Amino acid sequence: MYTIGQISEMFHIPISTLRYYDKEGLFPHLQRNSGIRKFTEQEIETLRVIECLKKSGLEIKSIKQFIAWCAQGSETYGQRLSLFLKQKEAVEKEIQRLEKTLDMIRFKCWYYEQAIQDGNEERIREMLPDQLPKDIQPLYDHAHKK
Repeated sequence: MYTIGQISEMFHIPISTLRYYDKEGLFPHLQRNSGIRKFTEQEIETLRVIECLKKSGLEIKSIKQFIAWCAQGSETYGQRLSLFLKQKEAVEKEIQRLEKTLDMIRFKCWYYEQAIQDGNEERIREMLPDQLPKDIQPLYDHAHKK
């Protein structure tokens, strides 16, 4: 068993956040000894799922609903699956958005490396929009795609 302080350090989450999660009912099986919260592997796994869902953009209210579904048993498997499929789609869209952003950053790194090398941007501008080197053109195209 772990104390709230140990869990806070383990997950780099403020103690106040863990207390809030507990208050919101996100740790339904959390044990207390003399008022001190004791976290088991079950709460650690729950916390991993909570953090995953939060990072995917889910609000605490919806995470609370997920925890309630878990407590209801196997009849909520379909609802839980739907929730994760929805979040999977949201994360995949965010990854696509970030990949486009990363390609723009990669292109601009190349662009300014060339500008520094040349002492100006003239040669690079002449290559735009479709005469860039083979390894750079896909970056530019992806970054500028609507």
